[in-house]
Amino acid sequence: MNTPIPKIGFVSLGCPKNLVDSERILTTLKQQGYQLCDTYAASDLVIVNTCGFIDSAVEESLETIGDALAENGKVIVTGCLGKDADKIRKVHPKVLSISGAHDYQAVINAVHQVLPKPDDTFARILPAQGVKLTPKHYAYLKISEGCNHHCRFCIIPQFRGKLDSYPIGNLLNEARNLVESGTREILVVSQDTSAYGIDKKYRADFWQNRLIKTKITDLSRELGDLQAWIRLMYVYPYPHVSDLIPLMADGLILPYLDMPLQHGSERILKLMRRPAATEKVLDRINEWRKACPDLTLRSTFIVGYPSETEADFQMLLDFIEEAQLDRVGCFTYSPVKGASANDLPDQIDEAIKQDRLERFMLKQAEISKQKLKQKVGKKTIVLIDEVTADAIIGRTQDNAPEIDGQVIIPPEWDIEVGDFIEVKITSSDTHDLFAEPI
Repeated sequence: MNTPIPKIGFVSLGCPKNLVDSERILTTLKQQGYQLCDTYAASDLVIVNTCGFIDSAVEESLETIGDALAENGKVIVTGCLGKDADKIRKVHPKVLSISGAHDYQAVINAVHQVLPKPDDTFARILPAQGVKLTPKHYAYLKISEGCNHHCRFCIIPQFRGKLDSYPIGNLLNEARNLVESGTREILVVSQDTSAYGIDKKYRADFWQNRLIKTKITDLSRELGDLQAWIRLMYVYPYPHVSDLIPLMADGLILPYLDMPLQHGSERILKLMRRPAATEKVLDRINEWRKACPDLTLRSTFIVGYPSETEADFQMLLDFIEEAQLDRVGCFTYSPVKGASANDLPDQIDEAIKQDRLERFMLKQAEISKQKLKQKVGKKTIVLIDEVTADAIIGRTQDNAPEIDGQVIIPPEWDIEVGDFIEVKITSSDTHDLFAEPI
């Protein structure tokens, strides 16, 4: 009689970096012969990969663990919140195991203790790209772990440690396997993408009989030879980021930069322990746009940081008016356990935070609306993300999946997910474009 194949349920919460961790855990489990399951009830155990970045993420993680325990009873917890095992066990004492972010082996060992490895594994060989949790046509390529910055509002280094860059040869092999399996867009992610290789002193690594430096410019140049869109996310505004702009202007990588700038007041930036030279940032942005007119800039900001005055907030509004960023996200400051910003004086009232958030987003909506309006009548290439009975949804090179705007196309066209098509923009609104295929 054949032994039933153990079934693993899995929930992945948080950012794309966490998603990559989940893919690696699932790839190992699949290689060992375990079967993946999409319901709590039908699983032999459930793994929850948690997020612990802000209070709302912690609440979501704890709630998800509770749901899994209620419906299944056997739950292994990993991820960023796993660093605070006492918090988890205080709420959910029955979890089987707790481990921190990117501690893959601890998760695998915990699974083995509950569900021993299946005997017959050779028939379940995975494709080279492994298990992917994104749609087939795009994927995240995580190039490093950890971060060397000490921003007062952030506890990521406590979760994930110091910067640890992955070998460039391994990354290029992974990217090539993704493209050969049908991936049309690769999103390069890490906690600090532009710092890639600093910890390794940019040492060279062999790939395809060539020496290549462990450096973001060299990695980008090599990725640019693949037949896919290459998009850089989470790029800290170091001066050497300027070296990436010619690669964008030449079409090797997408002319898109996601830079978490956080604020426009130099006083607040210093309190955050972030780069505070806003004039230099504006000068760089102007230089980049001259060198690459198609450049799209995305950023995120925090309002309501401790001691933020109305004058500081106005400086932020003035900054985004001057910078004319294409895509912007904004969050109210949220105290996170372990962050040194919690000890700063003059914490801001929640009502003031919300008021500033609304005013900020209203200002950015005006900017976004005008920038999108300028695209009407132009032709562009779109990558299709979704096909429904009501509409075909795609993205231009200006938009990252899930966080930026979309291109909405009438549904009567014979188009499939993952197709690149040329369209003409017919109209726009505050966040999205509307188009017809050419």
